[in-house]
Amino acid sequence: MRTEYLFTSESVSEGHPDKVSDQISDAIVDLMLAKDPEARVACETMTTTQRVMLSGEIRCRPMYDDKNEDWKFNGYWAPGARDEIESAVRRTIKDIGYEQDGFHWKTLTFENHLHGQSAHIAQGVDAGAEGSNKDEGAGDQGIMFGFACDETPDLMPATLDYSHKILERLAADRHSGAAPFLEPDAKSQVTLRYRDGKPVACTAIVVSTQHAEGYDEGDKEAELKAYVKQVVGEILPAGFLSDETTWHINPTGSFVIGGPDGDAGLTGRKIIVDTYGGASPHGGGAFSGKDPTKVDRSAAYITRYLAKNVVAAGLATRCTIQIAYAIGVSQPLSLYVDTHGTGTVGDDAIEAVILGNAKLGGLTPRSIRTHLGLNKPIYQKSAAYGHFGRKPDGDFFPWERLDLVDDLKAALA
Repeated sequence: MRTEYLFTSESVSEGHPDKVSDQISDAIVDLMLAKDPEARVACETMTTTQRVMLSGEIRCRPMYDDKNEDWKFNGYWAPGARDEIESAVRRTIKDIGYEQDGFHWKTLTFENHLHGQSAHIAQGVDAGAEGSNKDEGAGDQGIMFGFACDETPDLMPATLDYSHKILERLAADRHSGAAPFLEPDAKSQVTLRYRDGKPVACTAIVVSTQHAEGYDEGDKEAELKAYVKQVVGEILPAGFLSDETTWHINPTGSFVIGGPDGDAGLTGRKIIVDTYGGASPHGGGAFSGKDPTKVDRSAAYITRYLAKNVVAAGLATRCTIQIAYAIGVSQPLSLYVDTHGTGTVGDDAIEAVILGNAKLGGLTPRSIRTHLGLNKPIYQKSAAYGHFGRKPDGDFFPWERLDLVDDLKAALA
């Protein structure tokens, strides 16, 4: 292995057009799960200049009359359901802070093209009737990865962790009024020098933030750049920044037109931002807009949970876990653990303990949802600044808990 190298990760803010779409899709997931914990949701959002469009499939009994067997329920919505969906969309955009001529929560055009879930998908995913041996199957086929490392207290890759935290701070200052010249859209990128596998210095910072008119020249531009440098200096560890750090702050110049007015947004287009910043493999599936029967989401959460607990238990300093499913089949096809040569025990031993852990109760979609408590309206908070490396808070971010550490230590340490 190389003893020294550079590595980079990026993040995007809550006002980035793709992230606006993610947050809207997850607002719909939360709306449905609040009404029906067994709701099925696959909601895609497209955003562009003064327009938001939803499409996809749902099954949520309080929201529509599902007795119509052809599942074409335009006209079969429950009273007020369409208004509730539209209100959730507009409220999400308002909370982000979009009140611009090109994208305004109150005046934009909204289209709802959601329709009923395919009966063919439902028959594969749903458990059998009482007395049947058929367990609930996975909502899709695919491979999912979880990852953890000891580079930060959050057990996340440092490049991504710092990229997220820079933008979270910019957003907090924008919302509080501490930085009134900021607008919602922004991107960050952090390049770190690694030596012997550990980050030791920052070689480059890129921050592009939407701003008010006039903050692209003269004293106002200098004020914005000084503010960004101050924020970055407070986020990165002491000594990481130096005279050798290269800065690119709004390198293209003016950034007044942004968000969905500047670039169309789609759900699920920022999967590397959502996960590990490129430091780990990704199975390819996005998270937002999907209820937790979709293993793209729930299995990615359980593998993060498992990898994080492995590292926190001191069994490795770096851990990648892969799991695979077939649609309609409850049991995973495979489980793979890789501690990248940092493990204190064999990777096969970790696999065996995970598969035999009574607290987990297995790795079926139902077991995952039960163990982590995923059938709840907890997802919109995850749709910006990463799904991982967040602080578990009540029902939110349960996959970040470290409640399996003692079990792993008892079995393996």
